[in-house]
Amino acid sequence: MFSQTGDVDIIIRAGGREQRYLLHRLILAQCSAFFEAGTSQEWSRQAGQELTVVHEGDGARRTMGDRRMRWRYELDAGNGDDDMPMLIQRNPATTMFGGEDAGVAGSRLSALPPPPPSTRNKPSPPQAGFFRTMANFSAMHLPPSSSARQPETENETLRDYDNLFRTFYNHPPNLDTLDIVKAYVQCKGLLNLADMYDALDVVGPRVDHHLLQFQGRLWKQIAKYPPSYLKVGYLARSKVIFAEALVHVVGQWPAGAALVRAQLPEPVLDVIEDKVDELEDLKTQVERKLFRLTLTTTRGERVTPANAYLAWTAVSLFRQWLAENTTPVSLHKETQPAFVPPPVPTSTGHHHSSTSRSHHHHHHNNSNRSQARLPPPPVPPQPVPSLQQQQQQQQSQAAAPPIDVGRVYRLLGAGGSAYLNRDELKRFLKLRPDDYNRETVRRFEARMDEIKDLAREIVRPLMRNCLGLDLGKDGGSLGYLTCTKVEERDFPWEDGDQQHLVR
Repeated sequence: MFSQTGDVDIIIRAGGREQRYLLHRLILAQCSAFFEAGTSQEWSRQAGQELTVVHEGDGARRTMGDRRMRWRYELDAGNGDDDMPMLIQRNPATTMFGGEDAGVAGSRLSALPPPPPSTRNKPSPPQAGFFRTMANFSAMHLPPSSSARQPETENETLRDYDNLFRTFYNHPPNLDTLDIVKAYVQCKGLLNLADMYDALDVVGPRVDHHLLQFQGRLWKQIAKYPPSYLKVGYLARSKVIFAEALVHVVGQWPAGAALVRAQLPEPVLDVIEDKVDELEDLKTQVERKLFRLTLTTTRGERVTPANAYLAWTAVSLFRQWLAENTTPVSLHKETQPAFVPPPVPTSTGHHHSSTSRSHHHHHHNNSNRSQARLPPPPVPPQPVPSLQQQQQQQQSQAAAPPIDVGRVYRLLGAGGSAYLNRDELKRFLKLRPDDYNRETVRRFEARMDEIKDLAREIVRPLMRNCLGLDLGKDGGSLGYLTCTKVEERDFPWEDGDQQHLVR
């Protein structure tokens, strides 16, 4: 493969199989900073590489004295199971004539439909013979594979490296186009490899282009696993995937915070924390307006029990409903102290316990009776909780069931009979049978509708959906807000691609 022009020999051994590639330094250096540094003259001189003389065949133009550098890379599995396999540069094997061993070249580039336009400048396309060679790129495995086809889940390392080199040569990688779960696993492996060899600028647009083809299925998968897709969007420099996952992560925060902090870099965490703060500020402003919401009389005065008792009652009922649905469950219950002092034993209780013990221990009968006449012992001082015990108490309190904030605000945004419907208002008015009648119910319901209309306008900023996922009228099954707006300045990478995010 590329025996006349290739100058970088790459050998990948994994799973009892071996694939060899003879590729071009120019392509590798343009696509990967790892290969650009490894094949530079400075690095090659330090590594002790030797120049080999390459003579052309009789049928081609003969250039005497033409010298060309050759590089050789092999996949090193490392010393332990935790080590990541990585390409290590070796001295190229030379023949007795001074050239390199020609038994090289394996790959999987096959004839596929024309790929989408590349985001990076590549060298000018060579002659047609180059493409005929690339068509055979997938048929050269060493050793040859058996007739039985291996499972697709096997030899992921070979697959990822093969997709990496295909992408370098502007050929579409072999990624699943039907099953989004398999496609995610393949894209994740390819991105991790590209991140290792500093080739995300080339591989990222390919992964982004492939995943976005799933459209609606992609939005549903992101909703199920937002932290995982947030990392994929970050590595692929995909503004669409990153923004979609970021809205879910911010809405669910602090749920999944440990997972996010474990697998994402500091710049992404800074963006998440900034967006969480913005969302909390917006929620605080909305809640403040909701609790201050009131009605006015025909004279423009705020309703009070003196000037509009029925309207004031409607406002009070609304505030009570709002407080109950926006207060954590743990605060509704009376909290117990962390350390409860033991009960003080009384003389009677101590006498009964001593008498009971005397039936089992007759030789202590007299001493137990004498102890029963003594005054109760002093209560020991209450121990001061340690820092660790205080932290455990705070964690147990924080483990209370979270509030379904998204559901509450969506009810407020829906208005009408979504909450405090006619039946609930009737039950409330029946608490005062003397004032309950049809006219009172009608007037009370009309005033409550006015409050709901005002509340709907107040929560409108929180009802905005910034997801590609269609939440429907009731917001689907999401229990969190999706109003986080992601702007261009929120993407934590310097050299972003040319996608345009529409929100």
